[in-house]
Formats: sequence, structure tokens, C-alpha cells
Amino acid sequence: MNDPRDELVDHLPALRAFALSLTREGASADDLVQDTIVKAWTNMDKFQAGTNLRAWLFTILRNTFYSARRKTKREVSDTDGIHAARQATRPDHDGRLAMRDFRAAFRHLPDEQREALILVGASGFSYEETANMTGVAVGTVKSRANRGRRKLVELLQLDSAEDLDMTDQATRAVMASGYSTSR
Repeated sequence: MNDPRDELVDHLPALRAFALSLTREGASADDLVQDTIVKAWTNMDKFQAGTNLRAWLFTILRNTFYSARRKTKREVSDTDGIHAARQATRPDHDGRLAMRDFRAAFRHLPDEQREALILVGASGFSYEETANMTGVAVGTVKSRANRGRRKLVELLQLDSAEDLDMTDQATRAVMASGYSTSR
């Protein structure tokens, strides 16, 4: 039987994408992925062979993120201006959705909705797998994903007649159930 440690590298891109969606900052995402890999490596004896390694890693990453967040919840310091830099308004555009517009709108979603859309939409996990990873009911995951999609449509000021001109497949997946494209 293969050692799951040998497969960790295969999951790094997906872990980094999920970490980036949670942290919204590259260096923090990299730190979160590193912490996740260290925890997974040291706790590999707790991984059940034959189960979904990616889901296990995503659960570790998610729990690490929220644990750290609870610790720093009361911090407000913005000495380097990172928080101020995130405050942006959606620019007017010519009807096509640019990737930066999507990212800006995505950042405005509540954490739970972003998480559900990344796991279900962009990462391809089922509602059931996502529910297991996040420790909530399947209906809650579905509700969060649907509310997130509706909020994105609202933030992006889209209507059913408008075509999404996006090249990013993950973005299309996130929007798939809440907005139909003509492509």
C-alpha cells in the first residue's frame, strides 16, 4: 500500500487555492498551507487509509485557519495598510465580467459562503464531502453555496441576458448553479 505522505505534494495547488480564498493574501495562504502539511505529516497515523486524502487535508487547513482566526479576532491593527488596500469598489465595465471584478465581489462574501463555493464549486467536492469537512449539515452547505451564488450575482449586477466572459474554469464552477451562461 502506498504511503499517503507520498501524495501530499499532489494536493498543494488545491490547498493553496483554498488557503488563498480564506486568507485573501498570498504569504498568509502559503503559511497556512505549510502549517497544514506539517500537521498532516505529524498526524498521518490518524489518516484512515482508503478515505479521501484531499478532504482530510482541506479539513486540517480549514480548522487551522479558523483556530488562528479565533485567536486574532480582536486584532484591528493595520499598520502596513493591507486592510485599507482591500477596500475597493467594483469598477464600471463594458458588460463582460473581468476576473478582478469577480475576485473583488468574492471577497465580500461571508467566510462560510466563500468556503462553501470554493469547496463545492471550484474544488469539486460533493455537498456531502463538504458537510463532513466543515462539520455542518448537507442542507447548510447547500444553503451557504446558494446564498453565496445569489450574492455574487447581486454584487456583480448580473442578469440572465448577460454572458459571462470568463476564462477561469474554477470561477465558472463557482457560479454554475446560481447563474446559467450561454456557453
